[in-house]
Parts: sequence; C-alpha cells; structure tokens
Amino acid sequence: MRTRPTLSWTPTADLPPGTTDPGPVADALRAGGVLVLSGAGMSTESGIPDYRGERGSLRRHTPMTYQEFTSSARARRRYWARGHLGWRTFGQAAPNAGHRAVAAFGRHGMLSGVITQNVDGLHQAAGSEGVVELHGSLGRVVCLSCGTLSPRRELARRLEEANAGFAPTPAALNPDGDADLTDDQVADFRPAPCAICGGILKPDVVFFGENVPPERVGHCRDLVDAATSLLVLGSSLTVMSGLRFVRQAARAGKPVLIVNRDPTRGDRDAATRVALPLGATLTALADGLGVPLDGLSVPLDEQAGHH
Repeated sequence: MRTRPTLSWTPTADLPPGTTDPGPVADALRAGGVLVLSGAGMSTESGIPDYRGERGSLRRHTPMTYQEFTSSARARRRYWARGHLGWRTFGQAAPNAGHRAVAAFGRHGMLSGVITQNVDGLHQAAGSEGVVELHGSLGRVVCLSCGTLSPRRELARRLEEANAGFAPTPAALNPDGDADLTDDQVADFRPAPCAICGGILKPDVVFFGENVPPERVGHCRDLVDAATSLLVLGSSLTVMSGLRFVRQAARAGKPVLIVNRDPTRGDRDAATRVALPLGATLTALADGLGVPLDGLSVPLDEQAGHH
C-alpha cells in the first residue's frame, strides 16, 4: 500500500502577522552564532520550483514515495526517466543572491552552521562550508543492495548511453529534479543497475515517506543546542523534519527568525517572520552589515564527485 506523505498545511487566521522589517535578523547576524535552516523557497530564484508556493508543484504533482519506489519496477522506471530528463536542467542550476549572502555571512563569522532541506547543492556552490543536507543530495546515488555511493553525473552518462535519443518534452520541472512526463513518454526507458553489484539505484535523498537518518537528526539537534538563534529561510515548515528544530530552539528560549513571504507552520514559535522576497532581503542585509557577496558558482553536476 502506498503511504501518503504529509504534503500540505493550511494556515489559520490566528497566526501572528508577518512584518516587512528585517531589523531583528540584522541584529541576530551582528550578534553571531546564527544557525540557518533553509527550504525550497531558497532556490526558487535559481529556477528550481518549490512545492507549496503560488505555483508550487504540489498543485499538480505528488512526489514519489520511498514505498512506491522500492516496491515497483514500473515506478522506478518512471522516476529515473523523469529524473534523468530533469537532471539536465537541475544539475546546471546556479546559486542566487540569497545563497551567496548566506555564504558571505558564514565567511564573516556570523553563522554557527547551515542546515538545508534542499537537495540541490546550491549552498555549497555559493561557497558555504559544512552544510548539513537534511534530505540528502541529488548529486549522489546509492545502491539499495550494497550501499555504494557514486556521483549522479556518472549515472547520467550511463543512462544517456542506455537511452540514446531519449528527449521528450516535459510539462514542467519539480523541486526534486523530477520532470513531468506521461506514462507513454517513459514506457521504453531503461534504468541502469548498480555498476558494482547490479542492485537497485536510488538518488541519495530522503523520499517522502522515508525517515531522515537518526544520526543526521542528532547532529542537527546538537547544532540547534550550540546556536544563539535560528534563522529559517524560505521554508513553510510543513513537514516535521524541519519544524522540529524550530520547536527545539523555541523550547530552549532561542530566538527563531523566519524570512518567508507566506505564513509558516513555525510562526507561533518565531520571534518574527519577515514577509519579504528572500534574495532581495538577504542582499540588503548583507549590504547593511558591510558584508560583500563574493562567492563561488559550481553546478551540482560538477560537485557530485567531491562528497
């Protein structure tokens, strides 16, 4: 039976209102020790759609669940066909001003760490170090039989060879790197097995319906404990994987600051929510703090061999 993941959350009228004053965020950054928690809204300005925004993919697309992927060869063929096509765009995405600002804050000693719910590698591409990828990375694949990790670009090459001429036109690209294709468009696609043992390959990401590894959660909890404040960037905090850290920080009396245009599930635990666009807000904060936005720009398909 397919497990339905928690995909949506409906804001209620009694949520505290957002503000357009980013001053408290600037104060927190000046004080230092800020732990960043970023979500899909962080990468929309890089051309990667989010799940839940005004044009979010959940309005037309239900993400693959772990249970479906592992139990159905047909589902895996569909996933890899769609994912292979999406990777051609997804793997070339470049960091935006928001990613560069976060990296700059880190270089200037204002951050204690970065946790991201995204699987796109754009924080690292912008120059952030020690990023905890809560949900993994599309830049790697893992064998479900032998556990071997390998670069996604290597698998992309093998899939190109096995599916010469595969170039259907997708309806859209989704945040998980999945391109919208019909069953007819993927019917003849040939997935590639593990090059070591012939087992089933899966992207090294946490699917809906799958748990974040406990040791990774523990590491993130330690980061929250060590931080002075928690800064949430571009996340609706709909799923518990990120919301639990907001609640942990609030219980410990640490200020929770959110920059997200729409209400979030963590607003009640936040000291403030700045309802402004991320890129422009973080750029303005960096400018006001005298932090230059110089940084790197390495696409995910070029990072994949460095994990």
